[in-house]
Amino acid sequence: MLSSQINFKRTCNFLLIFVGSEGMAEESNSVKAVGKESKDNPGSNGDALVVKPKKKKAKAKGKAKPQHEGTEKTHRKMKTPKEESMDFEDRGDRRSQVNVKEEPEEDPDFVTKGKGKKRKRKVDNMDGPSSTSEAPLPKKKKKKAAEEGQENSATVKKKIKGKKEKVIKEEGGRSVSTKKKKTKEEIEAARALKLKKKEEEEKQRWRWWEEEKYEDGVKWKFLEHKGPYFPPKYQALPDDVRFYYNGKPVKLSLPAEEVALFFAQMLDHEYTTKDVFRNNFFRDWRKEMTLEERQLIMDLNKCDFGELHAMHKQKVEARKNLSKEEKLVKKEANQKIVDEYGYCVLDHHRERIGNFNIEPPGLFRGRGDHPKQGMLKKRVQPEDVIINCSKDSRIPEPPAGHRWKEVRHDNTVTWLASWNENVQGSCKYVMLNANSKLKGEKDWEKYEVARKLKTCVDAIRAQYQEDLKSKQMGTRQRAVALYFIDKLALRAGNEKEEGETADTVGCCSLRVEHITLHDTLEGQKCVVEFDFLGKDCIRYYNKVPVTKKVFKNLKLFMENKQEGDDLFDRLNTQLLNKHLSSLMPGLTAKVFRTYNASITLQQQLKELSNMKENAAEKLLSYNRANRAVAILCNHQRAPPKTFEQSMANLQAKIDSRKEQLDLAKKELKQAKKEAKGSSDNKLLIVVEKKKKAVQRCEEQLLKMEVQATDREENKQIALSTSKLNYLDPRISVAWCKNMEVPLDKIYNKTLRDKFAWAIDMTEHDFVF
Repeated sequence: MLSSQINFKRTCNFLLIFVGSEGMAEESNSVKAVGKESKDNPGSNGDALVVKPKKKKAKAKGKAKPQHEGTEKTHRKMKTPKEESMDFEDRGDRRSQVNVKEEPEEDPDFVTKGKGKKRKRKVDNMDGPSSTSEAPLPKKKKKKAAEEGQENSATVKKKIKGKKEKVIKEEGGRSVSTKKKKTKEEIEAARALKLKKKEEEEKQRWRWWEEEKYEDGVKWKFLEHKGPYFPPKYQALPDDVRFYYNGKPVKLSLPAEEVALFFAQMLDHEYTTKDVFRNNFFRDWRKEMTLEERQLIMDLNKCDFGELHAMHKQKVEARKNLSKEEKLVKKEANQKIVDEYGYCVLDHHRERIGNFNIEPPGLFRGRGDHPKQGMLKKRVQPEDVIINCSKDSRIPEPPAGHRWKEVRHDNTVTWLASWNENVQGSCKYVMLNANSKLKGEKDWEKYEVARKLKTCVDAIRAQYQEDLKSKQMGTRQRAVALYFIDKLALRAGNEKEEGETADTVGCCSLRVEHITLHDTLEGQKCVVEFDFLGKDCIRYYNKVPVTKKVFKNLKLFMENKQEGDDLFDRLNTQLLNKHLSSLMPGLTAKVFRTYNASITLQQQLKELSNMKENAAEKLLSYNRANRAVAILCNHQRAPPKTFEQSMANLQAKIDSRKEQLDLAKKELKQAKKEAKGSSDNKLLIVVEKKKKAVQRCEEQLLKMEVQATDREENKQIALSTSKLNYLDPRISVAWCKNMEVPLDKIYNKTLRDKFAWAIDMTEHDFVF
């Protein structure tokens, strides 16, 4: 206490020397107020606040340099409120990272102008907290803090530099970033590096489309790979995580325990509340149990998976909370797997494999109300897998203790490995990536066949219109089905066994219950109302006016039939495609869908595009053309969960930009008023700057408003599906070249890689 009082008096004397006679009384009162405040608000360790005099330049030996001396030095020049605020935040942030508290700085009302000069009183109205309210370290801890100061200071600086975080400060109610801006030279260097990397990628790219094609049926001449990557073996649960049946803990066998964990992982999902899911799971789970377990566990409702579920949630959270270093280690481990299994050698070129991982075991979910949901997807073993590679390649080694089901050398197929999954009995394949030669050739061929359809589509349409009057019922049904596929881009549909899959249908498998006929509806005649589940259980609902011939035939097809009866009872997909291939080689129902999608895009782009529009408006025109295709193909989606919030955020930005525009216009008006009749070049320059500011605000506002319109129109439409599968990419490439729109505004890098063949070969004058 005695040393504190001495220090306090010394401070008062020191300050009185600098302020002079006029400021003596005020300074004394200020210091007393500080002393009183320190008593009322003691530090964390109960020590009163000690106000020390200004430190001298020469420091005692062995004394640690204060951690933030650069920012905490005595004020040699007046700081703005902005700088004071930054100092305060910087001190607060750094003290939270290091256990070293600075000694109290001088009263912010006084600023030193220079050595030996008197202080002048700094008048300001800062609302920020006073630095004198900070408590110093207890005396016992000062020595330890001084010793650790330098080490901790270096650590903190390194962390701050490593994180490269933006320091945010409040200025006028707005968040302002203090992140160091890149210089012009740095920006140019980064751009040059990116361009160089792009050029190197282009040089390394295999331009297979410039090479001669193999004879019909041959896909490759050399193929070598490492085989698929199998998921790790199941690890038993820890001893403290238990499964309970009827309130009692039960130690399950490993196969039964693994399947129980599959169910436990889904407890917070609605699937586990469905009877079909629960029944299918319980039946398959019992197959994995031992005899004793089956005799004991008879009722799923008496099973308690709580601890298993809790453990799963903890693991999920732990994965989310991994440190940067841990994530990096995990990323490197995954990359090693990709490097080993994710590439193959195709005709002596290194190609990326799309899905080299064998799907891990789990519970089948399916889409919609699938009758097989909840069934066990069993673990795939090497003995289930067929390997395909060239004879002169190194055959992949199966995992230790296993062997492959079969090794083939079939160069007429594009898959590297295959196996049958147990739930639906379908064949799964390991294929090359979308940007590979094999995939690219297939796409190119698909769109070329669709382009050929353009030359004979009129004759095909005339033929099925004539067949609507045929005396044979099968021919009439085929004609109506073709009419739907052509005009509505319906999928053909595939035959399937009763109850095997979800109740989804296509054109050929429509039932009487899926359509309703209206002689007149909403002012239109001969309207057909469709309502059925299409692919992936997506509802197709549409009201379409049709020709009188089609309408009369539909009435005829529905006579004396129940709701569950087939509408086209004398037609199936095989018969339809056989007829189409007789009309044009390679023609199928899917080719019709591809043709109609691509031709619709080209027609819509021609109608909607305007060269005089800005980049944002041109992009909106493209998306509207794409949207017309998505509606035709029924590519729907549920609105994103964050849609409303993102739209609200965008609207707030639009409102803010409108305010900025109003302000910019007022400033321009004022500048024009001041420059009127004046020959001062400076005033004229100001007017030009204000004009550019108004123009910039208008452009930014228009861009945001176009973006809002685009988002709203796209909220329930999936544009990517048609762009990926049904639209000839050459249409989009040619449009971008003609409209001077960068291709990366239309296609992301994945799609640019996938359609590299189209980007390279397409000229301005391409027409689908």
